[in-house]
Amino acid sequence: MADPGDQSAPLGGKTPAHALWGWASYYVGNHAFTTAAITVFFPLFFKGVWSRGVPVEVSTLRLGIANSAASLLVAITAPLLGAMADRGGHGKGFMVCAAGLGIALMLALAAVPDGAWAWAVVAYVLASAGNFWGNVFGDAMVLRVGTPGRIERTSAVGYLAGYAGGGVFLAICVALSLRPYWFGLPSATVAVRWIFALGALWWALFTVPLVLWVPAQRARSERLSYRRALEEGLAQFAATVRHIRSYRPIALFLVAYWLYIDGVNTVIQMAVDYGKSIGLGNGPLIMAVLMVQFIGVPAALVFGRLGERFGPRRGILFGLGVYVLASFFAAGMHEAWQFFVLAAAVGLVQGGVQLLSRAYFARLVPAEREGEFFGFYNMLGEFAAILGPLLIGLTSYFSGDPRASILSVILLFGLGGALLLRVPPPPVAS
Repeated sequence: MADPGDQSAPLGGKTPAHALWGWASYYVGNHAFTTAAITVFFPLFFKGVWSRGVPVEVSTLRLGIANSAASLLVAITAPLLGAMADRGGHGKGFMVCAAGLGIALMLALAAVPDGAWAWAVVAYVLASAGNFWGNVFGDAMVLRVGTPGRIERTSAVGYLAGYAGGGVFLAICVALSLRPYWFGLPSATVAVRWIFALGALWWALFTVPLVLWVPAQRARSERLSYRRALEEGLAQFAATVRHIRSYRPIALFLVAYWLYIDGVNTVIQMAVDYGKSIGLGNGPLIMAVLMVQFIGVPAALVFGRLGERFGPRRGILFGLGVYVLASFFAAGMHEAWQFFVLAAAVGLVQGGVQLLSRAYFARLVPAEREGEFFGFYNMLGEFAAILGPLLIGLTSYFSGDPRASILSVILLFGLGGALLLRVPPPPVAS
């Protein structure tokens, strides 16, 4: 019988199938922001409209600070909010509130006037925080919405739903931005403003199944107040950190993971800005990102099979090696076709590094602390884009050369890979 205080237990001991699809639907929705805004259209619009006339190294620094600020805000608050949600049974409510913040601020981006880069940064940072917070609370639902004992399959459903939703919405955005007259719009600038508004609507619509179909966390016999949840949440978070520190291989892996996944997320967030900084056109940049979406899913699955054969650590290190080579290649780019080559290389390893990292971590974690440690791991991945964007922005600003900035991210891949090599190999699964 499930413990009534166990927040991972499904309602009534069994989760209806529609709860899984309601949960997955949210990722279809929020990837309108992740894919269209973070990866493509905010960087393009920020550089071309909100920072028009500003040197490229200045606009890159501003964008880098914005991305780092959003991640830092979540890094400071998510552990506490996540623990409060766990202890007080507020997870679904917090997730819906986070989504509401992200949706409202994504809609606000559509109305930010030309040249108002500071207001654009404020709206973007808060929308990003809402998106990241929603993902943290959504990750914590994995154990409740799926079939018991099949967490990897449940996680894959959410992962594939996000890729599919982001890809479909981005395809719509490509048509809107490159052929605005097909839709009766006078210019690409107007089309991008519509993209922000439609993205907010998309996110909101696909959040509705989550609200209707996913049961709230089971409350304790006495539902905790927010103050009591805060106190117990702090104690829970402190206990998790102590437990992780007592397992040296896990602690070392998490530091390595935080460094290299920061590099991976930085490439996702800053690649389009870099392409604009070196003079590439909007069309090739948008199409290349769309290509990554449709390469990513099958490539990740193939990469996962290779990781099973040769071991997840070798697979992760191979992927990081590709990122290092891609960074050197990017520093020498001059033509649009080279950006497509770069995008293809990233698409082949991006999902694979993420999946194999999770698999490697799963081999390290003791069974009795699996849920606790995976919650920390998922949270860490959500806000791992603090160092890289700031590193790129500062390097571009002080060197005056955007090509030097892309090389700076190699530091994160190198340090992360070096630490990963020091993690003792996990026990072989029987």
